[in-house]
Amino acid sequence: MENKEPSGVLVVNKHSGVTSHDIVNKIRRLYGTARVGHTGTLDPMASGVLVVLVGRTAKAAEYLVSDRKKYRAQMKLGLTTDTEDTSGEILSFSDDIPDFDSVIRAAESFVGEYDQIPPMYSALKVGGQKLCDLARRGVTVERKPRRVQIYSLDISAAENGVYSLDVSCSSGTYIRTLCADIGASLGCGAAMAALERTEAGGFSIEASVTLSSLEEMTFDERLSLLIPTEALFSALPRVALPPFYEKLCRNGCEIYQSKIKTSFSLGEKLSLYGSDGFFALGEVRDYPDGTAIKALKLFEI
Repeated sequence: MENKEPSGVLVVNKHSGVTSHDIVNKIRRLYGTARVGHTGTLDPMASGVLVVLVGRTAKAAEYLVSDRKKYRAQMKLGLTTDTEDTSGEILSFSDDIPDFDSVIRAAESFVGEYDQIPPMYSALKVGGQKLCDLARRGVTVERKPRRVQIYSLDISAAENGVYSLDVSCSSGTYIRTLCADIGASLGCGAAMAALERTEAGGFSIEASVTLSSLEEMTFDERLSLLIPTEALFSALPRVALPPFYEKLCRNGCEIYQSKIKTSFSLGEKLSLYGSDGFFALGEVRDYPDGTAIKALKLFEI
């Protein structure tokens, strides 16, 4: 009898100095499966929550619905760098550091939506090439600003012009660019000195495990850490389908809401459950005879 492929969500506390891809490769070896992905890259300098998808759960990456992330960062005022963090080449210095109240006001002015220009040292692609690869060759290209949202930003002072930031933001927000933008608004410049992601996709740093801890565990202990796929969609409404409609749904048929007495809004995403529990992500769509639930992705082999 074949062993069933491990499957589920693993919340890793990434350590600094390695890439997110390095972590994925380690997880592939530790869980014995090539099907491993993650839900959001962390720079090598950064640490913290990396949500890793193991086995058939990797299929869920493109359908994730939670885009809010939380970070704890250190911002150094009085310098700018080519990478927007303190690991880069220093471009300018300033001894004219504003007072604490001015820094708070500047930082708080970024709460809400704003257009952020992605940094050159990023994995975004322009013309099929990663920006970071172009930057390493000394090439700078124009980047279109992207609308991001800062839900909250708490700031406190440390020493030597360093400030601590606790940020809740939308997916796709670059915290080092946020630091650089705050520094630019103050006129003295700023660079990110450290970064830890404390929450992503509803998973917190408290629920994470380090790679070194994983390596010390038995295979069964590592398996016990895998969280069911449905946890990725825990914020969505749950719909339990009777056996007849479950079978239709699994076969690609739309399930009219009038038949199962539901009234979800057009375009709403749903977690679909059958006789054996969660089996699909669904969406409400419009059809000639009314709105109906259609499975977007089945999560069983």
